Order: sequence, then structure tokens, then C-alpha cells
Amino acid sequence: MKSFNGKILALLLQIPRGKVTTYTALARAAGSPKAYRAAGNACNKNPNSPQVPCHRVVSSNGKIGGYARGTKRKIELLEGEGIKISEGKVVDFEKRLFSFE
Repeated sequence: MKSFNGKILALLLQIPRGKVTTYTALARAAGSPKAYRAAGNACNKNPNSPQVPCHRVVSSNGKIGGYARGTKRKIELLEGEGIKISEGKVVDFEKRLFSFE
């Protein structure tokens, strides 16, 4: 049986290039809907970033949120995948949102 962090890291691999998801959606997909902070912590501890793309996880309102390698690096990675960022938020957030369902 996988640990919660293990489930989160496996789910991150499902998020396609050019898409983002939220910490809440990630926690829900891992079976713990209220564990969005724990999902964020799992992303922060990701030993295989950016190959395991925790940079594709943002806040529920489209704001970039934190990143272990710094917010500037997170924005660079997202923009490199074709995601536009304006004023710290994902442009066309709803269109870029990946759902695990």
C-alpha cells in the first residue's frame, strides 16, 4: 500500500504538459479531500522535481503558490510548457485545469 506522499507523487505523473491542477484536486484524487496542505507538503518534498511535475500544482484560485526551487523557477517551468502567467496567476485557468476524474 502506498503512503499518502507516494500517492501524490504518482498522481503528479498524470498531469500532462501544458496543464495544471490544484492542491485540493490532488488531495481528493489521493482519497483525502481535506488534505490539501499535506498534498502541498508532499509536492514540497518531491525528490524528483521537475521530472515528477509538482510545478504543475497551483492554488484553487489559479495563483501560482509556492515551489521548493522558488516561485520564479516554477513560473519559468510553467511558461516553458506554454502556460501564461499574469500577476502571479495562471491565465485561462479553467481551460488549463486538469481533472483526475
